[in-house]
Amino acid sequence: MRPNLMARTLVAATAVAGIAAGSLAGATAGFAAPAPAAKPAVSAQAVSAQAVNNLGLTKAEAKKLQRVLKANWGYRGPIDGLLGTGSWQAMQRFLKRYYHYNGPIDGIVGKGTVKALQRWLKANWGYRGPIDGIPGAKTKAAFKRYCDSL
Repeated sequence: MRPNLMARTLVAATAVAGIAAGSLAGATAGFAAPAPAAKPAVSAQAVSAQAVNNLGLTKAEAKKLQRVLKANWGYRGPIDGLLGTGSWQAMQRFLKRYYHYNGPIDGIVGKGTVKALQRWLKANWGYRGPIDGIPGAKTKAAFKRYCDSL
């Protein structure tokens, strides 16, 4: 190659490389591939389904209650001493039948569930507090008395 032609080729190649590099450097995020949508590790529904509320009962006391719920109220879970959704759904079925629980059978220990529980405990297990839906010390003590009697 002649020196002049060689210089022009080198300059042209450098210019092309510079333009390409500048174009890439000026690329915006709009040209990039979209990032995959982030998915939560656990949904809120899954968390509430796993919630355990023993209302002050020991595992041994809760196991006694689960045996009664399994024998009579459709509880199908393990006898593990952890009053979760399934245990409370069975308890809600009992409370709906006899103690004026009128909420959904959802296994959530809300105000309505606790009020019905308090009505049952007041009628049968020495609960002397108000029917207020708040699971305080008196509610827990009466619930414990019932489970200890099993």
